[in-house]
Formats: sequence, C-alpha cells, structure tokens
Amino acid sequence: MQNVQRFNGIDAIPDDWGPSVVCIGVFDGVHRGHRAIVSAARDLSMTVGGKVVAVTFDPHPSAVVRPDTQPRMLSTVDHRVALLHEAGADAVVVLTFTPELASWTPVEFVDRVLVRGLYAAGVVVGEGFRFGHRAAGDVELLTSLGESHGFVVEPLSLQVGSVVDHGDTGHVTWSSTFVRQCVLEGDVAEAARALDRPHRVEGQVVHGDHRGRELGYPTANLDPVDHAAIPADGVYAGWLVRAASGPEEVALPAAISIGTNPTFDGQGRRIEAYVLDRDDLDLYGEHVAFDFAERLRPTLTFDGVEPLVEQMALDVDRARAITEASTD
Repeated sequence: MQNVQRFNGIDAIPDDWGPSVVCIGVFDGVHRGHRAIVSAARDLSMTVGGKVVAVTFDPHPSAVVRPDTQPRMLSTVDHRVALLHEAGADAVVVLTFTPELASWTPVEFVDRVLVRGLYAAGVVVGEGFRFGHRAAGDVELLTSLGESHGFVVEPLSLQVGSVVDHGDTGHVTWSSTFVRQCVLEGDVAEAARALDRPHRVEGQVVHGDHRGRELGYPTANLDPVDHAAIPADGVYAGWLVRAASGPEEVALPAAISIGTNPTFDGQGRRIEAYVLDRDDLDLYGEHVAFDFAERLRPTLTFDGVEPLVEQMALDVDRARAITEASTD
C-alpha cells in the first residue's frame, strides 16, 4: 500500500489546502458501498474542482454516545485510511470522536469541518447520512447549508449486490452491518465479496502453548486489537500479512485456526496461523494481520494427536490450493 496523506484533526489541515470535495462517514471496512461514495466524490471533483477528501471518525461514534452498542470493527483506523486512499481519496481526515464533537450542532459541524477546515466545493454522502448532535442533521439540511455556503451536495443511493445462500441468489445492501454478520457466522468468503478484499484482523504476535511446533506446524498466535471483528471458530485459508497497512506489505499464505483447541482441553480462545511451509519465521512482538479467504471447516475435537495431525495436513493442502488460486 502507498503512503497516505492523512490529517489527524481539523487543525492539521493546511491553511492553503482547499478547495475540496468531501465524503463523510465512519467507513468501517471500506466496503463496496463506501468505495462507491469515494468514486462519486472523484467524479464530482471533475466538475466542481478540488481534491477528494474522506472524513472519518475514531473511535466509532457509538463508543462515545452509546458504549453498550459499540460494534466490532472491520478495520483499524490505519487500515481504513489506506483503503480510502486506494479507493480514490487524495487525503483522509481522521476526527477523534469525543463528547465535545458529539455535542456540535449540524451547523457547527458544517462550519468547522466543511467550510473553515476543508473549503468544501462539494460533499458526497450516503442517502441516509445523519450528522450533528443527536444526529439532528440529514441530507436535506446539509443541502440547505451547502446552498448557503457555496458547496453542492450529492447524496448517493445505497449500493446493492448479489449474494448466494444455499444455492439461491438474492440481493443485499452493502453495509458494515452485513459484513460484520458474515464474519460473525464465519462466512469470510461472502464478507470478502462485500469488501472486495479479504476480511482482516490485526494485532501483535504473542507466545502461545508452542504446541504447533511440536506437531510440525508452528503457529503465530495473534493478540487482536480491541473490538476487532473476529470470525467464528474454525479453520480458514488466508494469509499472514507483515507490515500490515504499510507501504511494503508482505502476504504469506497461511492456514488460520480460531478456537479453544478442544483436543487439548483448551479454555482460552486462540487466533493462530501456520504460514505454509515456513518454520523459520521469528514474529514475536511484531504487528501483523490475518487476512481470511475461506472457511475450511468448523473446530473439531479429535481422539488424540494422530488424527489431528492428519486433519491438519489436509487443511494445509486445501489452504495452499485456495491461496494459490487467489493469486492466479
């Protein structure tokens, strides 16, 4: 991934930055619907002029206004910024969502962020966009304020895609909620279709039981970042990614296991990855990501080590075939 122009807060925006075409949202996961908004902002910039700027929030607003409803996150803020840049944003503004920011009226938000901060010439948002204290602002109010301040507002309809459920094809609105449900159910392949990339979980590699090396499959145990959306227990094909969200990412094919290791009467839930055909990696303390391609099977309890190792060999073969096919 390329280096990204990022502004942490309004005060970090250069005084001579404007004009801008701004898209606003949490953009968690930067799924197909989010990228459609950034693309529309890019198109609008060809008409009204200005750089495309995505405005996002960290932490998720729910963490401040309704902590008991805070969702599991599909992306870290660093990954989100990188993905927004890939989607077409020239720059990303990360606003720290605080009780003070939550208290801003819609008029204050527009004045501080769009008018004085980014010199907005245009604004693109989803058709259900709400903003300001108690979500009092909507697209109609934003359009009215735009007329007063000299910027145009373009609301974008929700993006709909097709999904396959038990052989039947249906349609779903691309949303972070939909992707989270797919991840929760272990359907990482469907999540990847909505995201147009594998679902990612980031964290630090920590010491585990060191049992994998004894079995011939040394694993990297992940301590995930807070509030990460973790797939359902099971075994997955995917990748361990070094230098995650950085300019020099390296994706290594892997078999990923999530669960409690019931064959060994494990208690704590583990997230661990065996990098295919590698036993020479020293990853302890490193910040990495696990990217999930496809679920291979649920977590099972085996009658001893031998059948477990036999199954692990089959899992590795399937993971190899899936990851190789993904790079063809």
